[in-house]
Amino acid sequence: MEALCAEFDDYFFLPASDTRGGILVAWISRVVQLDSTHYGNNSVTAKVSPVGGGTGWWLTCVYGPQAEADKVAFLAELRDVRGSHPGPWALCGDFNLIYCDEDKNNGNLNRKMMGRFRSFLNGCELKEIYLHGRRYTWSNERETPTLVRLDRVFVTVDWEELHSSCMLRCLATVVADHCPLLLDCTTKSTGRKRFQFERFWLKLDGFDEAVRNAWDVIEGDPDPFRRLTAKLKRTARCLLS
Repeated sequence: MEALCAEFDDYFFLPASDTRGGILVAWISRVVQLDSTHYGNNSVTAKVSPVGGGTGWWLTCVYGPQAEADKVAFLAELRDVRGSHPGPWALCGDFNLIYCDEDKNNGNLNRKMMGRFRSFLNGCELKEIYLHGRRYTWSNERETPTLVRLDRVFVTVDWEELHSSCMLRCLATVVADHCPLLLDCTTKSTGRKRFQFERFWLKLDGFDEAVRNAWDVIEGDPDPFRRLTAKLKRTARCLLS
């Protein structure tokens, strides 16, 4: 990993305010180029273009604020970013937000902000990349710790189609209260892809018809679980085609 980090030869950054809010984006110029940079209050966005050809995509890195009013403005900023950057999109970083009870190990929850975050994700039709090996990414490191999943990677469906075999996992750390995440876009899948229902599908034209058509097909497999999986996958293919 240290040898790989030494190869990063270009970068841009959003300056920190005291000890908070800084974002550094670095890359290996012989592999990808980043340009068309857009700076927000809590985010940096750039177009990622593979060297030698290939489909480009947008990358937004974030460092979410702490205050509730600033969180509302932060989500509005990300909506604006999406509105002005169409196409495959990956959104990642420390959001300082959660959207479900399982993201925190205690009941001290701000459900209003959780609802705002869910509304943003659904409105932008984003899905989360599954994190392997760890449930939480931040700890307050006390004797009875508060554990929260603050660091995440969200993508659009067209981004996932470009990187269908990607894998997200945690790396070890001894110097920070956050766990670093590694999104490997070169990983080859070793098993069948998991089915995931996306809430925004309910808003797509033809949703009811796609479900009916998938369920009307008679499956020859005697295993009821495999028959159900086949119907679910067929529904997904119809919705995304």
